[in-house]
Amino acid sequence: MSDSETMPPATAPEAPGSAPALPKEALEIASGYAFAGPALDLGALLWDGVCLPDAQVRIPLPMLNRHGLVAGATGTGKTKTLQLIAEQLSAQGVPVFLADIKGDVSGISAPGQPNDKVRSRSQEVHQEWTATGFPAEFYALGGIGHGIPVRATVTDFGPLLLAKVLQLNQTQEQSLGLIFHYADTKGLELVDLKDLRAVVTFLTSDEGRPELKNIGGLSTATAGVILRSLTAFEAQGMADFFGEPAFDTADLMRTASDGRGLVSVLELAAVQDKPALFSTFLMWLLADLFHDLPEVGDAEKPKLVFFFDEAHLLFNDASKAFLDSITQTVRLIRSKGVGVFFVTQTPKDVPGDVLAQLGNRVQHALRAFTPDDQKALKATVKTFPNSAYDLEELLTGLGTGEAVVTVLSEKGAPTPVAATRLRAPESLMGPIEPAALDEAVRSSPLHGRYAQAVDRESAYEKLNTSGGAKGPDEMTAPPKATPKAAPKATPKAKEDPSVVEQVVGSGMFKSLARSLGTQIGREITRSIFGTAKRRR
Repeated sequence: MSDSETMPPATAPEAPGSAPALPKEALEIASGYAFAGPALDLGALLWDGVCLPDAQVRIPLPMLNRHGLVAGATGTGKTKTLQLIAEQLSAQGVPVFLADIKGDVSGISAPGQPNDKVRSRSQEVHQEWTATGFPAEFYALGGIGHGIPVRATVTDFGPLLLAKVLQLNQTQEQSLGLIFHYADTKGLELVDLKDLRAVVTFLTSDEGRPELKNIGGLSTATAGVILRSLTAFEAQGMADFFGEPAFDTADLMRTASDGRGLVSVLELAAVQDKPALFSTFLMWLLADLFHDLPEVGDAEKPKLVFFFDEAHLLFNDASKAFLDSITQTVRLIRSKGVGVFFVTQTPKDVPGDVLAQLGNRVQHALRAFTPDDQKALKATVKTFPNSAYDLEELLTGLGTGEAVVTVLSEKGAPTPVAATRLRAPESLMGPIEPAALDEAVRSSPLHGRYAQAVDRESAYEKLNTSGGAKGPDEMTAPPKATPKAAPKATPKAKEDPSVVEQVVGSGMFKSLARSLGTQIGREITRSIFGTAKRRR
């Protein structure tokens, strides 16, 4: 609040037996959150340093698919805000996905423990606090950590996301895209990393090199970079993330038997030192959902709310194609009933085109100790609507569990900026015991489906048969009645266009796909993120 404003008396006249009247400015803010329909309760309004419990700050449930941002410095309460929102979504039948970076979100499955801090906070904001656990499922990337293994096939993951993980440049990323096109159309399923290595090796061999020559081919140098990146990636123990059974993202959208939404918790503590990997895997989950879900328009409540923690890691060193794909996915997935909340330290961590689509904002305290901090603070203030508060002063003075909030009203218009003392989560604010976590994982109906890795025949086996490496046409073409041609006679390979040329421009593509005689050659399609739609 600026010094030039004149404050009305803190205690205005009131009727006998009524609650104290709100100051005029606070009343105007509170009226912006008086929603008639179902909503999530965030907390009580703060005005002039005083908590006003009769002025509740809320988010309309239908607006949760308009995306959001939860930001703030380390230790300001972002994780507890996620927990608070996830609990209420679950209670209203909405499934939730949470990434557990630090390993302390598993407590959402267990009732909270009452203590003086919880009692004090609930009294301050007029919260009827009841210790409650919520239905939860626990996952771990590749089974590293406590959780049901989450894997993706290389084919499903796609070239754009894999290039980000392997830290390839634009030229190498484009070459990887050609390799995927070739594998897709030749029926070479890339299940794990050894499959991809086998295809790259084949395309740089004397036998395979002609396949891509009409569109520039795959240079030996680029292939070498890709192979070295794959080797380094595997040396870090990352091969387990790619394989089968591949995770079906439809499992994130389930409800419990009592109608509450299931909270899916992906443990990342065991791989938190590999940010490029886990942030890109989170994007794969989101892209897979986007590719497979039908359009639903504006629903009464979201089908799923997806919290994207440590979001800045996703955007670091991202190519333009990658950023464009993120922007388009976020823009379009709303109409499929999925809300996305990015969680990071400052709004400047999120590209402007993405930030512009985040209608709900919960901004915790920021620090201003350095010139860079001060610059980030000023930039954050500019991202908010006009406010009755002095936001620069307010954002540096918020306590833990307090935030500046603005959301979309039921009509889709921004609500007034509201400093808010947030409610306390009703579930355990901390991790559950490892033994309890392991028991929850083993007792899950999904454990039997995903626990054991499977290595079936795929590109590696097809290209490394006992009789020596074979070209894809030899492996997939139907038997012919004509006599076998001599090994040196290859006029057909010279007469026909290359496979990739047909993919990108030739009208003969459908004929080629039929001649390959493989189901995958006919069915693989890729989304704007290059992820493959899997056969369910």
